[in-house]
Amino acid sequence: MITWNDFEKIDMRIGTIIEVLDFEKAKRPAYKLKIDFGSEGIKNSSAQITVLYKKEELIGKQIIAVINFSPKQIATFMSQCLVLGVYNEDNNVVLLQAERNTTNGSKIG
Repeated sequence: MITWNDFEKIDMRIGTIIEVLDFEKAKRPAYKLKIDFGSEGIKNSSAQITVLYKKEELIGKQIIAVINFSPKQIATFMSQCLVLGVYNEDNNVVLLQAERNTTNGSKIG
């Protein structure tokens, strides 16, 4: 169990995907994402979402991510945030999204 104070340390924000590239050096199929979090800046993330999402359809999509983890080196790429999703019945990631578009960088609460 975590405390409410622990939960409050997690900084989840809305961001818009502005660039998607194949991540050839990843152990499992993944994309390199560049995400605009408004006043929180532009951050990179690696996401294993290639089964359910094509690169073209991800551009402009708003997603939810944790933006205050320490950066993580994944092969030759530095991931600066964790894009959130739900594993479906086939163990593929379905991205978490807000029900309506909102301002990039808006805090999840």
